[in-house]
Amino acid sequence: MRKVLIIAYPFSRNVIGAVRLRGLAKYLSELSWEPTILTVKSSQNLKFPYRIIEAEADGLLIQWKKKIDKLSGSENNSNINVQQTKSRKSNFDFLLKMGGQFFAYPDLQKYWYEPAVDQGSKLLEKEDFDAIISSSSPVTSHLVANELKKRFKIPWIADFRDLWTQNPYYHYNFLRKFFEQRLEIKTLKNADILTTTTTCFADELKSLHGREDVFPILNGFDPDQTIKNTILSDKLNLTYSGLLYRGKRDPKLLFKALEELDSEKSIELSKFSIDFYSPVENWLMNEVEEYHLENVVNVHGMIPREEVLKKQRESQILLLLSWNNPQEQGIIPGKIYEYLDAGRPILSIGPSEGLVKDLIQSTNTGIHLSGYESVKKVLKMFYDEFEERGKIEYGGIPEEIDKYSQREMAKKFTILLDKIVE
Repeated sequence: MRKVLIIAYPFSRNVIGAVRLRGLAKYLSELSWEPTILTVKSSQNLKFPYRIIEAEADGLLIQWKKKIDKLSGSENNSNINVQQTKSRKSNFDFLLKMGGQFFAYPDLQKYWYEPAVDQGSKLLEKEDFDAIISSSSPVTSHLVANELKKRFKIPWIADFRDLWTQNPYYHYNFLRKFFEQRLEIKTLKNADILTTTTTCFADELKSLHGREDVFPILNGFDPDQTIKNTILSDKLNLTYSGLLYRGKRDPKLLFKALEELDSEKSIELSKFSIDFYSPVENWLMNEVEEYHLENVVNVHGMIPREEVLKKQRESQILLLLSWNNPQEQGIIPGKIYEYLDAGRPILSIGPSEGLVKDLIQSTNTGIHLSGYESVKKVLKMFYDEFEERGKIEYGGIPEEIDKYSQREMAKKFTILLDKIVE
């Protein structure tokens, strides 16, 4: 069995960025590749059926907080009142915001670089590995892989769950982007192959780096985690899980349509339940009040992923919100793979065209909408179906959905791994 070192900062933490990497490690093991994971030390003490090498390092935010606490004397002063605490927190938040623009280069995890290179070098000095895969974000993972490849001449695949400087959510100024893009190009010259999560991302990487060996490998769901025989909600509930962004991933269109349908007496609003497993945001609660949906919308906060998956399977409809912007057309959010596995209809609201729409249509797993009138019309259609049948029927095509499993994802990585070690 061949051996691959996977460099993945978030692997041992329960965050969305770890889902692709854990699935890759799990199913590579079935395909004659033995994974070892180089990751940051975690306090969550999770157990995995493969070797984990942890490199401990504070992130940039922790480093700054320690320095500020030391300078302010708060480390050893227990006689600090509430007002002082609020003031220091406010000052600290301001410093983080301003300093992040200049010092979080290339990312907040920059202090992980040296411990990770050190741990990786110790491992590779003792054992032979056939390949390296690094995955970002954070991009520090690629810097670590680049250094290890230079030292040990091991073939390297650089995987991008999100783009680096081409990311549509990149928020730094043009001067920083200029220097960071030079760093990106210099770093990835040494990679044998680049992979990313969509065809659009692959095209962008090809253009920036002037190379053709860039391959799209989509994310996937874990077929072994599928929960069967769940009981559906007795309400017409729409479930959303994950982060929301005002004006981007924003349910305002949905809220407006529900309020208008209610005012027209086209629906009985009490039959609906809109459930968000998302952080409680002031702007979100203000929108709920604006559209008089306090008795319909429930914001539960974030809950463990296992519970989220269960809630998804119990839902009549799964809600997917995307930014209605051309930049969003080439993005497939990781959430949609959970939704495919849940086996419930998807109501997607976002740009009129794009990869999300194509995926939903090819799998027949739901409806993708863009405009207000279409959202209103479909909500009424769901309401009528629920009144007649007591549930929303699901028409997903199993053979199409199976194409998006983590097992299929790992097979595509295996093809590339075999290619670079031949």
